[in-house]
Amino acid sequence: MSTAPEPAPEPRAPKPALVFDDPLDQQSSDDTDRGWGERSDGDSAADLRRFLDEKPPHHL
Repeated sequence: MSTAPEPAPEPRAPKPALVFDDPLDQQSSDDTDRGWGERSDGDSAADLRRFLDEKPPHHL
């Protein structure tokens, strides 16, 4: 009875290391992303037109 040698086990990928840094010391995506309503065109006439279009009725 001949037995074939078993193949060597495949090496496993290393597990990611745990990081115990203070997460509040790092900059989050909220700090770097553009906020809602920010526009890059810088057109003050368009801003005024948008403000007047979106103004609530109690601000007339």
